This record gives sequence, C-alpha cells and structure tokens, in this order.
Amino acid sequence: MSRQSRAKQFAPFDALKGLQNALRLKEYEAERVQKGDLQEEKILEISNFLRDYDNKTPVEITYFEDGHNKKIVGIAKVLYEENILKVERKVVHFDDVLDIKFHS
Repeated sequence: MSRQSRAKQFAPFDALKGLQNALRLKEYEAERVQKGDLQEEKILEISNFLRDYDNKTPVEITYFEDGHNKKIVGIAKVLYEENILKVERKVVHFDDVLDIKFHS
C-alpha cells in the first residue's frame, strides 16, 4: 500500500455530517437579542457624524441585524435619499446604526 493510500485511512471522519453546522445555527439563534432604543444624545451624535463625514475615511459601524449587534469596517458611502449606508457590499439602514466612529 502506498504511503498516500495508507494516510487516507487516518483522515478525520465526521459520522454526523452537518451536526457542527446545526449546532452553530442553534447557538446563533439562542444569542439573539431585542433591538434597544438609542438615546437622543446618541442619535444626534450619529447624525452629526454622518453630516460631516467625507466618504473617504474608514469607519467602524456597529449596527443591529437579525437579532445581533454586528460591526463592519470600511469606507462608507452615505445615501441620504435612501437613508442607508453602503460599506463594501453591505447595506445598513440609518435606523439600524448603533454607533459609528473613525477606524484607526
């Protein structure tokens, strides 16, 4: 038996295919939270940041999606007409933004 053939018999075996993915999905669903309301001060801070933002500087945006607080870093494009931010290929609605700051 060749060395490669012999090595294949010791490769990891997953007897329950898909179990790890199912467990990750269950864990993800269990960690869901309700979207909280932002304080007026925070809303004003985000509004001022977006008004003054130059669309050239990388930012870190914390946003709410699917029951989770998520973060994305990149150069944002602010589309006021549609009330959205585009970062890379991700679209974030203004209402879902929890925090935004310059990325260092």
